[in-house]
Amino acid sequence: MAPGMLASEDPKNTHDFPAKLTCQVFLCSIIAAFGGLMFGYDIGISGGVTSMDDFLEKFFPSVYVKKHHARENNYCKYDNQYLQMFTSSLYLAAIVFSFFASIVCKKYGRKPAMQAASLFFLVGVALTAGAQNLIMLIIGRICLGAGVGFGNQAVPLFISEIAPPKYRGGLNVCFQLLITIGILTANLVNYFTSNLKNIGWRVSLAGAAVPALALAVGSLAILETPTSLLERGHEEKSLKNLRKIRGTDDVDKEFSIISHAVEVAKQVKHPFRNLMKRSSRPQLVCGTILQVFQQFTGINVIMFYAPVLFQTMGFGSDASLLSAVVTGSVNVATTFVAVFGVDFFGRKVLLIEAVVQMLICQAATGFIFLFHLHENNTMPPAFAKVVLVLVCLFVGGFAWSWGPLGWLIPSEIYPIETRTAGFFFAVSMNMLCTFLIAQVFLTMLCHLKSGTFFFFSAFIIIMGIFAIFFLPETKGVPIDEMNERRWKRHWYWKRYFNDDNNNDNDNNNNNDQNNVKTSGVNGSHANGNGNRRFMSQALQYKDGQVQVKMQEKN
Repeated sequence: MAPGMLASEDPKNTHDFPAKLTCQVFLCSIIAAFGGLMFGYDIGISGGVTSMDDFLEKFFPSVYVKKHHARENNYCKYDNQYLQMFTSSLYLAAIVFSFFASIVCKKYGRKPAMQAASLFFLVGVALTAGAQNLIMLIIGRICLGAGVGFGNQAVPLFISEIAPPKYRGGLNVCFQLLITIGILTANLVNYFTSNLKNIGWRVSLAGAAVPALALAVGSLAILETPTSLLERGHEEKSLKNLRKIRGTDDVDKEFSIISHAVEVAKQVKHPFRNLMKRSSRPQLVCGTILQVFQQFTGINVIMFYAPVLFQTMGFGSDASLLSAVVTGSVNVATTFVAVFGVDFFGRKVLLIEAVVQMLICQAATGFIFLFHLHENNTMPPAFAKVVLVLVCLFVGGFAWSWGPLGWLIPSEIYPIETRTAGFFFAVSMNMLCTFLIAQVFLTMLCHLKSGTFFFFSAFIIIMGIFAIFFLPETKGVPIDEMNERRWKRHWYWKRYFNDDNNNDNDNNNNNDQNNVKTSGVNGSHANGNGNRRFMSQALQYKDGQVQVKMQEKN
């Protein structure tokens, strides 16, 4: 019989070491999550600024003329590639810089990557707020994109690595929570600056300096993750930091798990090449496709262009900005459901429930646009209010599910040897899809009209099917034991480990025989044919767990 591996501990026992939520972990997580506040503020500020007349008149005069043309098609007022490039250029830059961020994370640590994010962002703020022409504006957006690329690469990894398994979901959702707070803050700033003649848009863009400064200053006080320190050979400092963030000296078991994972990772000289191996395919597929689904829910249609969308429906300028504040408030409030619910309900329950909720809202909005908003009319006020309610329900469903979990799950599913490389693919795919949506939505709205909402509805159906059948539940599993406890036991993905398991077992037998004492217990029994078989047992330490190897011999 081929060798098989049976865990000697209950896989449901996910809290194998002290898991207190210490003040040190909480403060480090909140400071790091200010990277999300930067990102969120930029998402929220873009749509409001692009609806301001002073901004359009200075940089996009053709759009300004179309906006105020009485007979202009409702769906096509803002269809301008340069205007869309203002929003989307940031995300194109983020794709490129997230690659460099992954290298910085691995070679220099998560903390320096976060500090670099804040510096890039500050430079971008200075250029955009002080822009005198379109070129200066776009260069500023590229610098902001560099900051987003570094921040989105480093922050979720940082939080996942310092958080105890029991609280990892809630702490990581703080990143998404601050994104939503950033969006709401930007909407409020836009509402109050929209009436400032000539300088309103500059004040709005300059406000992004506040979260960037907070991250720059706060990052000086946070501790580097024990995993990152071990990766770079700082064993004593790693153990010291682990004791600090756990608030106890009893960290030997957790430290040995991290050490084992790091030792395995050191054998991988080319993590990006290792990602292409068969055994890395489940995490790579799930981590990247989650980003596609997150963006193709259509959420950034709402977040980027909420004021534009509400003006299309017939709201006035101030009313459209105020409506964006309402949706932003719902976004923040409902994210708290994820903060407190993700480690209680689990990841999959929230994802699947939200699919149903978002599908209903997206499809209903499409039908209202189809029947009540034509090229040259204004949507009846009653239906416009219904759309606002549907948008709020849609945002709520996204905010407690695909929004935060789209960042959380990819940050916790990779083994350490491919973690930074794998998360780079996740961040890059997110930025690529965000770029595509930001660049083409206004054109889609012009040509597809109400069909735009049905386009996104189709993706919501697909992502629901994926969440039900192909996404394993990662709730409460120690980050360095995810392969053993989830991927190798999943009904579909386990086949990607079958070929590697035999090789891994042979290698582990050779590597561990000098380090692990084995004890054999021999017994015999007769089968139906009268043959005698002997059972041997040996204890091994593999991937942070005690394993029992069972082998039958004739």
